[in-house]
Amino acid sequence: MSRGQPAAARVELAPERLEARVIGDWTIRTLMTVIAEVRQGLALVPANFAWNLSGLGRLDSFGATLLWRAWKGRWPERLVLDPAHRAVIERIALSAEHPIPAAPRFTVADAIATLGGALIAFVEHLLSFVALLGRLGLDLVYLLRNPREWPLLEISANVFKVGVKAMPVTALVGFLIGVVLSYLSALQLKIFGADAFIVNILGLGIIRELGPVLVSVLVAGRSGSAMTAQLGVMRVTEEIDALAAMGVSRSLRLVLPKVIALTLAMPLLVLWTSSVALIGGWVSALIELDISFHFFVTALPDAVPIANLYIGLAKGAVFGLLIALIACHFGLRVQPNTESLSTHTTASVVSAITVVILADAVFAIATRSIGIPG
Repeated sequence: MSRGQPAAARVELAPERLEARVIGDWTIRTLMTVIAEVRQGLALVPANFAWNLSGLGRLDSFGATLLWRAWKGRWPERLVLDPAHRAVIERIALSAEHPIPAAPRFTVADAIATLGGALIAFVEHLLSFVALLGRLGLDLVYLLRNPREWPLLEISANVFKVGVKAMPVTALVGFLIGVVLSYLSALQLKIFGADAFIVNILGLGIIRELGPVLVSVLVAGRSGSAMTAQLGVMRVTEEIDALAAMGVSRSLRLVLPKVIALTLAMPLLVLWTSSVALIGGWVSALIELDISFHFFVTALPDAVPIANLYIGLAKGAVFGLLIALIACHFGLRVQPNTESLSTHTTASVVSAITVVILADAVFAIATRSIGIPG
């Protein structure tokens, strides 16, 4: 056998001498290929047999664990063993006598500590968010006093990225949502013979509620995550620190253009997506209920007062402002490592969607008596 080639591990029984011989190298490398045969051979050794380990080659903790378990956690009465091998098995026996302690039980004190930690983290985020709002307010005051300093190129570039580039995906999702909503509503309206009310359902549902919320969720996942990742990468690569060293305001050049762009683009995206969703709803209504396009268009203003459109556009502007602020807030909090970047990007999307839903609930309560046909 060559020096580099490990000896095959095996167990041989000698019934005439009442002896079991352990032969070969008992390491994880050699045992993995013959583990089933080795386990079977160890199980066949009678309890009254002696153990002869004089033919044992190399031994690691894996092989020692197999032997110790075969001995049922006790040293055999008759054992031939090299001192170096005995030392390895003794370490395994010692660790078996002192098992890993069980994890402590989760107590009321632990629950209070966890709740307190979450509350402290929330307050820290809230203070940082208010500080960001304060910096943006100061930037707006500075720009009003110095109109030539407006970052118009940055704002237009961000409008293109968050608005124009988002039009295809929002149109596709909006069209499909309109088709599904119209189809499900038509199934119920057919039962009661109220086919004409499909216009009311689609108009109010899409223009007032579904359009702004749907666009906000898409934009939070698409543009909000991109903003957080962009600022986070700039933090990791120390570009933000370089801007500060050159005396360039990070809030004026990085945060404010994103906030203004998304606040301006969101109402337009809401209008675009709601229009496409209504077209999708009409297509489904035409197939299911034979509703003509002329009837759909003429009945829509009567079924949906114009105030609902204003509410939908206002929601879009507010949701866009919140998404941009949250995205920039988490982006600026990224630490210079990749783990922090992924964590804050995920937190940005989840927080933005949650805040949008909460803001939509506030809108629903505040405008409950506006735009609803009597």
